[in-house]
Amino acid sequence: MTGPADTALRYLQASLDMARESGNRLLTAKLLNNLGSFFTLQQRFDEALAVYRESLELARATEDRLLAAKTLTNAATTAIRLGQPSEAKPWLDQALTHLQELDHTRDKAYGLLNIGLAYRDLRTALPARAHTLLRSAFTAFQNAADAALAIDDPRSSSYAWGHLGALYEQEHRHREALQLTRRAVFAAQRVNAPESLYRWQWQAGRLLAALNQPDAAIVAYQQAVDTVQSLHQEMSHGQGRLLSFREEVQPVYFGLVDLLLKRAASLPQQAQYQPDLARARDIVESFKVAELQDYFLDDCVAEATAQATPLDVVSTTAVIVYPILLPDRTELLISLPSGLERFAVPVGAEALTREIRAFRHTLENRTLWAFLNHAQTLYDWLIRPFISVLAPLSVETLVFVPDGPLRTIPMAALHDGEQFLIRQYAVATTPGLKLTDPRPLPKDQPKLLALGLTEGVQGFTPLPHVSTELQTLRDFYPSTVLLNEEFRLDDIQAAMQREQFTIVHVASHGQFGRDVHETFLLTFEEKLTVDWLDRILADFRPRDTPLELLTLSACETAAGDDRAALGLAGVAIKAGARSALATLWSVNDQASSKLVIEFYRQLQIPAVSRALALQRAQLHLLDDPRYDHPGYWAPFLLLNNWL
Repeated sequence: MTGPADTALRYLQASLDMARESGNRLLTAKLLNNLGSFFTLQQRFDEALAVYRESLELARATEDRLLAAKTLTNAATTAIRLGQPSEAKPWLDQALTHLQELDHTRDKAYGLLNIGLAYRDLRTALPARAHTLLRSAFTAFQNAADAALAIDDPRSSSYAWGHLGALYEQEHRHREALQLTRRAVFAAQRVNAPESLYRWQWQAGRLLAALNQPDAAIVAYQQAVDTVQSLHQEMSHGQGRLLSFREEVQPVYFGLVDLLLKRAASLPQQAQYQPDLARARDIVESFKVAELQDYFLDDCVAEATAQATPLDVVSTTAVIVYPILLPDRTELLISLPSGLERFAVPVGAEALTREIRAFRHTLENRTLWAFLNHAQTLYDWLIRPFISVLAPLSVETLVFVPDGPLRTIPMAALHDGEQFLIRQYAVATTPGLKLTDPRPLPKDQPKLLALGLTEGVQGFTPLPHVSTELQTLRDFYPSTVLLNEEFRLDDIQAAMQREQFTIVHVASHGQFGRDVHETFLLTFEEKLTVDWLDRILADFRPRDTPLELLTLSACETAAGDDRAALGLAGVAIKAGARSALATLWSVNDQASSKLVIEFYRQLQIPAVSRALALQRAQLHLLDDPRYDHPGYWAPFLLLNNWL
């Protein structure tokens, strides 16, 4: 066994053995409780519950009521996770009784808070006893507030008042909930506790919105967003924070966006609603930056490609489309030369996500056209509402800033009933315009580093057409080619040291996982992580001259994995490249080579942008009866800079 978790387990078990041998029952009980917590973190719930039972026996034997209460609470929460809620209720009742008998301390206050949260969670599993459990949760939180007040501990007071406010919110007693929540905000501010403060500011925003006070709600939401941004560095470290980032942070940002869009909809004149639309766009952009930093565990990830041009004047031939998924509707925020406009579609996030999943699933099957109904439905929801506005404009490119599940599908394959979207417009994708610095590709003799594998290595299939692909690129650009056994880390570094390349082309298997540690590009002997790629490119390039284009022609993301698609969308930014050409899923090797070669051929033409080059390359396949199914040409995405 290897890894920090295994090391921690060995030390914990060794300490437990020593405590048993010494006959120290209290220490043994504490270590058993710690071991149970370890097993819980590892999702080994059966083992955790068994260990908690043993710890409880020893805690009772030593008459340590605080430890007994902690162990009972831990056992109860584990039983809930195991689907054994009927066992959890009596354990929580016993834990509450133990703590009520103790003098007021900080440990008691936090123990009561944990009991209250467990009662709250138990309501879902035992709906028939929801009212009783609500009263028990209220009692636990109120007792926690009393204990915190007695010892003058504002931090635990903040949690007690905040959780009480949340209970009242669930009961739709909004005014009482708001009073409690404001006490929680004040207590958190008193001790500078942003990790709880943003929760109560967000809660206050929800309550003010429910009380039909939208302006005050917007102020509260903005305060919550500001607090989250100050807390971001802490929230972006550690796997626990990583897994919950979107769940905990996204609703704060998008709750504010929701309120701003609703207020904009109530205003009749463009001059009146433009500030709210611009603010909504900026909040979405800020979230995109934070989310990408969270994925790559790197707060500096956006520095190399930070957008210098104001968002309102990015391009006269491109329209920026922000699809915003909200619980009750989807908003399309469109950046036009005349300003921002919004289009509301009465389809909530859940229904839209189902359609997106079905579209992606059917699209990958290149033998059937079952995707077409889904492609047309999504076109009706995401494109048709604003398409007529584009007719009088000289728009060439639609640049999508997708969110969540929309990252997993190619917008180019949406269909209006007669033709694919790619017939009408070039299509590009960016994780956010703040992360993009749109500049045309320099046409004066770019230098290309071509890396690839034709041989099957490390259990991956061969890519026989890669050899022709890389050799053809030599006809377009002065190139250095590292193929098969030459495609090693040392050889890449040596090549980068000799030349300053404009384009890096990787024709090898790549995988983007939901975690940056699961993301890699395959070399002849190793798996090249995105961190290593970033390091190699950064070591041999001036910071003010980023790579112009990174092409990954054989990478893939898992269907339905929004975080993996986020990693793909951000690969150019992480690697310090202005743009990337990459695939959402693995494409037929011959089709991939055909498209990529045409892309580079088009890129030779002086007036052709990267997005237009990809459009022409995709149409090149679409017009070939062998490859007209979008499963061949649609997964190619142009990411970030489209010019």
